[in-house]
Amino acid sequence: MSNVVTASSYLTLHYRLASLDGTDIVTTFTGNPATLMLGQGQLAPSLEQVLLGLPEGTHQTFELSAEQGFGPRNPDLIQAVSRATLDENSAPDAGYAIGDLVDFAAPGGGRFAGILRELRDDAAVFDFNHPLAGQPLLFEVKLISVL
Repeated sequence: MSNVVTASSYLTLHYRLASLDGTDIVTTFTGNPATLMLGQGQLAPSLEQVLLGLPEGTHQTFELSAEQGFGPRNPDLIQAVSRATLDENSAPDAGYAIGDLVDFAAPGGGRFAGILRELRDDAAVFDFNHPLAGQPLLFEVKLISVL
């Protein structure tokens, strides 16, 4: 009997996330497979849920709604950041352009990133939603081994 994926499985797999029109967002199919342990935050929890119960050797593509993927977009995560904060968190002379992904130090440690939406004299407006939030996705997976 082949092994099936459980909440603590150690997996070797190929996976691909793509938009519904088939445009790759991330894929391992063109290189080495990924090796990861479930429950460690290496894969989004919603993607781990899809894998649970699948037998070793499965090669399947799932269509995920925005809610199943990275969740809906949250308008509260679009926030203005003062120029002072922006300068504190950036390299000197950093030139920002609309659409740039900018990394910040979070209060209490850790990092978070936002996409620059608007640049004003006194502040910048960032979207801190996950870049894939609000988008339905294709999740293709090929389970090579399940331990």
